[in-house]
Amino acid sequence: MKRWRQARRMTSTALADAMGFTRTYVSHVEHGRAPGSAAFARKADEALHAGGEIWQAWTTSAGGTGGETGGRAPVTARGTGGLIVEDDQAELRYDGQVFTATMRRTIYNAGPDPVTRYLVRISVDRHPGDPAAAMRLYRAHPLTFDDLQLTARCNGEPMSWRPKHDRDSFKEVWLCFDNGDGRFPLYPGERAVLEYSYRVSDQLWGPWFQRAVRLPTHRLSVRLVFPAGLDPRVWGTETSETAEAVPLHTPVEHSTTASPDGEVAVFEWRTSNPPLNARYRLEWALRGRPADGGHGPDLRTPSDRMRAAGIVQQGDPILGRAAVPFDLPAETEQARRLVDELLAAMVRVREHHVFGKGMGLAAPQIGSPRAAAIVQPPGDDAEPVVLLNPNIIAESAEHDEQYEGCLSLFDVRGMVPSALRLEVEHTALDGTPTITVFTDAMARLVRHEVDHLAGHLYLDRMRPGVTPISVAEYRGAGHPWSYRAR
Repeated sequence: MKRWRQARRMTSTALADAMGFTRTYVSHVEHGRAPGSAAFARKADEALHAGGEIWQAWTTSAGGTGGETGGRAPVTARGTGGLIVEDDQAELRYDGQVFTATMRRTIYNAGPDPVTRYLVRISVDRHPGDPAAAMRLYRAHPLTFDDLQLTARCNGEPMSWRPKHDRDSFKEVWLCFDNGDGRFPLYPGERAVLEYSYRVSDQLWGPWFQRAVRLPTHRLSVRLVFPAGLDPRVWGTETSETAEAVPLHTPVEHSTTASPDGEVAVFEWRTSNPPLNARYRLEWALRGRPADGGHGPDLRTPSDRMRAAGIVQQGDPILGRAAVPFDLPAETEQARRLVDELLAAMVRVREHHVFGKGMGLAAPQIGSPRAAAIVQPPGDDAEPVVLLNPNIIAESAEHDEQYEGCLSLFDVRGMVPSALRLEVEHTALDGTPTITVFTDAMARLVRHEVDHLAGHLYLDRMRPGVTPISVAEYRGAGHPWSYRAR
């Protein structure tokens, strides 16, 4: 629920008002201090437009902490409520110019209510690791529904559909259990086979294909088909909410076969009972295509994955330049849009890594030269902090020295001294100047991002003679920094 609330940029108070509960109760449920009922889960899902994910999380745990289950042991989604995906088959076929994606899912309604629609997501990125180039491309050539030629069927019956979100490179669509001839809801205890397909030019599609598990799923498979003459190579990673990206636990199988259009290379991967919110990402290099120079994006290292998430990497000139302050409130809309882009980038980054220490992101790291940064505190007790035109005006004499990471050089960790208390002046969207005091972990996180806006990496703050260590040597991943009580 918290992840969806942050994605929708809602405070706990705003969510409580939308749901009709008190803010205190919403906060207690969000932090696991009180059970949430079935009614609570449904209202949270509706208020946050979560597409059933919050409800499914509740049903999977049978209320998590007891709730309406009377303290019984958790049960599986099969015996509770909501949709279950019994079989999920995804195929992406490339003919040398156009990608065609076909999704075939057998779904079962284990809930108490008829299902009348099904949410699907379509996202493309032609330039992983270069957000500025991607932004320019999709602003000039946005992905349209006419381009997609989306079609959908339920048990062979055509389905109507309607957009939920329509962005230049991202779509959310409701597939509706109806058409011009009538309605055909999926009633409790029934199952159906959904099949939908869409097309995207390779001018808009990048060398990756990701599957996210948003509903309880029994079987998941992915099939990639390329012309054999392109000499494709395929690999992949998997990520969950409790673990950073790692290589796929089972291999991608490769075969070559004849087709009406010539010989094709087929890559297949499958898994059973994947955890909710797991993400499986397949990438490829077409080594037989001269335009690729024989090299595709290799996402096997932490920095490669940050690059694929749209984070500018060390060596890019923008990381060495001071950011340009906003003229607020005159540039309020520009600042607001950039904050939205930073929040979206943080969501992408979290698909690849779990941040036990909190995290931050500065505008230069997504290719923007403006003075804006977001800091997500460690733990679950606070909202992300937005910093516009930040400037450190005072810091404590007391420092400590701990390991830091940076999304722009994520293969290493460095021991960095940092003040334990900072006073930071920054500007609200309406132009009001504000001074905020940050201590301990937040002081370190904020200083790191302010340094980015000044054109510095943490390497500039390390003591002479101290060098970073590889992430393989680092033993603090996923754990918060430690501070003595003061």
